[in-house]
Amino acid sequence: MRARPRRRADAERSRAAVLDAAVRLLAERPDAGMAAIAAAAGVTRQTVYAHFGTRDVLLEAAADRITGEAMAAMDAAGLDEGPALEALLRLQEIGWRLFEQNPVLIQVGQAPVGAEADRVRHEPVAARLTRLIEKGQAAGEFDPAPPAGWLAAAVTALGHAAGDEVGAGRMAVAEAAECLRAATLGVLGVSTRAPSGRS
Repeated sequence: MRARPRRRADAERSRAAVLDAAVRLLAERPDAGMAAIAAAAGVTRQTVYAHFGTRDVLLEAAADRITGEAMAAMDAAGLDEGPALEALLRLQEIGWRLFEQNPVLIQVGQAPVGAEADRVRHEPVAARLTRLIEKGQAAGEFDPAPPAGWLAAAVTALGHAAGDEVGAGRMAVAEAAECLRAATLGVLGVSTRAPSGRS
């Protein structure tokens, strides 16, 4: 009776080792195949396929792991502290660091199984973003007229557009991040001009 729980524990450790190796390797080589990931994990290809039936499934699992780490980083960034605008920009900076460190996330969004999973994966981020926008609207930092959920969706769409431009090679990361920042301020109704009488 004890052998079955032990086998399950061994399988979970094996799966975690494959996923750890995949996240590490894909950060360096986004095009790495299952054989390379198996080698990095110290297991056979058959073992990788036993846990993750296809490369797309493995990419989804890697994206889930990365997103979990991002959520922890966002929670550690004190998003509920200080002005909402500063917190929102910190959130975007975390997103860009994640994107730079894990270019495989572009592939995940483009994978056939990616659309619905990507929406579910973004729900915790959207919830944090909506809370920040509601806080900024209540404090007079952001335009109070549009619904906070709509503004959060718009800011998220801008982030995806910026990521797509980088993924397509049409923009550098720094350029896309700056454009995203400016567009976000515009959508939220934040004035970037100095008040009248000041230079």
